Amino acid sequence: MVTSLAVGYGMARALDIPAMIGMMVGGMMGLMSAFAVAENTWQRLARAILWMPFPYAAVLWLAAELHDDRRLEIGLMVGALALTFFLARFGQLYLLTGMMLFNGLMVGMMANIPAGMSGKALLVALVSATAVLVTRLLLCYPMPREDLLRTQRAFVVEARRVADAAIEALDPDADQERAVRRMTRALRRLNVTTVTIDGRLAQPEVAADPDMAELLHRHLFDAELALRGIGRAVQDLTGLEVPAHLREALVVGLVVARDTPLGSAQGLRPAAEIIRQQADAVPHRPGTGSRQAETVEPAYRVAHLLDSLAGSLSQWLALGWSSPQSPAKVPFQPTVALERDRPAGSAAATRRVLAAGTETSWRRAVPFVRAPLHAGIAAAIVCPITDAVDPQRFYWGLVGVMITLFGTNTTHERLRKFGHRMAGTVGGAVIGIALLHLVGHGHVYVMLTIIVAGITLGAWGMQRAYALWVVGLVVALVQLYGLTTPDAGMDHLLGERLLDNGLGILIATLCAALIFPLSGRRITREAERGYVSAVDGLVSQLALRWEDPDAPVRLRGAARAVDSALFQVVSLVRPLVRMPLGVRGRDADHRTALLTTATGHARALAAAADIDIDLAPRQAERFTRITAVLAGSLQALDRSLATGEPEESWQRVGPLVRELKAELDMAPPGPRAARIRSALRELAALDEALAGYAEQCGLTVRSAAAQDVVTSPMERRTQAFLAEWGTRRPPRNAAVSDASPATVAVAATHIPGTETSLPVSATPPPAAAPPGGVTVTGSVRCDRHPAGCAGWITVINGRGKRVAAGSVQSGRYRVGGLRPGPHTLVVSASAHAPHAELLSVPGAGEAGRIGHDMWL
Repeated sequence: MVTSLAVGYGMARALDIPAMIGMMVGGMMGLMSAFAVAENTWQRLARAILWMPFPYAAVLWLAAELHDDRRLEIGLMVGALALTFFLARFGQLYLLTGMMLFNGLMVGMMANIPAGMSGKALLVALVSATAVLVTRLLLCYPMPREDLLRTQRAFVVEARRVADAAIEALDPDADQERAVRRMTRALRRLNVTTVTIDGRLAQPEVAADPDMAELLHRHLFDAELALRGIGRAVQDLTGLEVPAHLREALVVGLVVARDTPLGSAQGLRPAAEIIRQQADAVPHRPGTGSRQAETVEPAYRVAHLLDSLAGSLSQWLALGWSSPQSPAKVPFQPTVALERDRPAGSAAATRRVLAAGTETSWRRAVPFVRAPLHAGIAAAIVCPITDAVDPQRFYWGLVGVMITLFGTNTTHERLRKFGHRMAGTVGGAVIGIALLHLVGHGHVYVMLTIIVAGITLGAWGMQRAYALWVVGLVVALVQLYGLTTPDAGMDHLLGERLLDNGLGILIATLCAALIFPLSGRRITREAERGYVSAVDGLVSQLALRWEDPDAPVRLRGAARAVDSALFQVVSLVRPLVRMPLGVRGRDADHRTALLTTATGHARALAAAADIDIDLAPRQAERFTRITAVLAGSLQALDRSLATGEPEESWQRVGPLVRELKAELDMAPPGPRAARIRSALRELAALDEALAGYAEQCGLTVRSAAAQDVVTSPMERRTQAFLAEWGTRRPPRNAAVSDASPATVAVAATHIPGTETSLPVSATPPPAAAPPGGVTVTGSVRCDRHPAGCAGWITVINGRGKRVAAGSVQSGRYRVGGLRPGPHTLVVSASAHAPHAELLSVPGAGEAGRIGHDMWL
């Protein structure tokens, strides 16, 4: 902003044009560069910044030519706003073009730039954009390695905040409730920062070292897990009577964790040993009561987690320092998706709902025209109203329309933005007018300093609360208004701005709610389906990890996907206004709390289960049954969320886990055995939390038995009919081998348009099929990718409904919960056209698991 304003002022003096016009044209280059251009290579940065002056200057000339035709001028503004939302679907450069067109029209109407000055305005814009580019390359050159180190420092900052909150919580004189609330906020910020860092490790246009990338994600995940465990252990200690010597050792260990400089994380190990020694001494001290004895286990947990934190944090930081200097070799790999450099919110679920309802006939155009229609119709309504209020500043209503529709997806989000906009405008007006009276009108450089500082502080606050950005913006604008508006008219001017912005926001919100509306409840359900799908992916990868230790499985990445899915759910169920006596949001709060608990168990499960094991055949069979039952329950929950009709039940796997754990308890103790027990314990806890969530969704919760359990009368009738039909007429594409009664061969029928069809072989286990249905596993390969293709598997039943879905990881996939009958398996991959094959799922009692390999 400093560069663009200074260059615009200098160019205005050099070209003999009004200084205000030069600063408005040049300042727009700096503002849009700061807010709309975020590239990670200098070539892409230069392309975006140097492109901005051309659409901007072109519409400045157009605005000057049409200045005498008021209706056409306003209509052009409405069309430009709608065009901006249409271009946004095609990429960042198209969005930037639309924004510069709209901004150019707005500035041309505000400043009344003559048509003959358009050439000079283009020159000012070009020189200002070039100066901004040079400034960014000198001061903010894209350096992926330095970005990685900066994100590591950000994580350490949040880790120190958690440690500091834990120290306060252990202070006997502190307010325990306040300390626990502070700890909760610190852990929440730590998780947001970690998910953001994980997403930023997915920078595009950067070649990656896969091994180092995986280690970066792994150690970051483990470091966060250790810190969260320390926070929970300290929260447990706040409710106990901690002996003085143990409390002192814990505080010393946490102070070391807080104050240890980067590169010295291994120094946490001596502190952990001191905590262990003091915890060992607690039972042997005279006068130790039961409440004091209870502190030993949480203290041991803190010591163990400090050791774990020392290892993971030191290795993670060391990987960053040893990363290659060349930008093309910095190890970035994608794990989660971000929106505007923040964890993804409601946009992904909204896109899925919109796509699901617009797959046929003319509705295929709805995703492209929906947002432009919202913007165009809202602007067409707002402009006549705001033009009647003040013809010179009618565009304030258009600004309200634009800011409402950008970055929001639900009515609640738009109304929340309305509240932030109104509160920020009032707060910024009070501060801005006070500063204007204090500085006066004659100190131009002081006013420019306040303008730049206001926008800078507002940009810093935007990531925290939209109202903070509005405060900074209005503080800056008040200084500009002060150049042309007397003090007596400032209150009226700012009140008019507040009115016009509010009208624009409310009318845009109303248009979005009435034109091709999307139900907020439906979007929330879709986000919850995304969460269930992420957990299903974790369970599938867990089953594959323990079945085939050489499989390219990323359990921590799958758990991080669960984290990201939880963010999307939370962003949608957050109430507009939390009423302490209301009951509307309690169910949503309860469901969110259950999903938050489940997410914690999913993280712990991913860390504990990521080991190579070799179970005995009977134990492996039990574990396969556990994951199959859990996958079937997740599929039933997904169908319930999709249809809104909870006809099935959730089968608890807790009894099956306890049976397997009882067998494993007889094995010799050791670190691997402890990890296996911990993984099973977390798996049972994950199932319990999700069972509570399923019950909230209306499903009947039952415990899985050793034999098949039919979950509904409709299912019993269907299976009886299929069994009777099968005895009279076997399926056309199924045959049972006489040579091997235990083997069922299912032939896949060739579909016209596909390249091949392959046989399906299945060897069912002795036990009956799990209550969750049949599980299908297999591989997807092609000539170009002999190691396996990546993509998605979708299973469609005979009635054309999607009944299962899963990802293809390095050519391997696993989907469960399939009912007997014909199905279609569809493979979608970025490198291939969609491929479909028919599959006949055997009836209950014939097979609990089948294999299906496909060749593209």
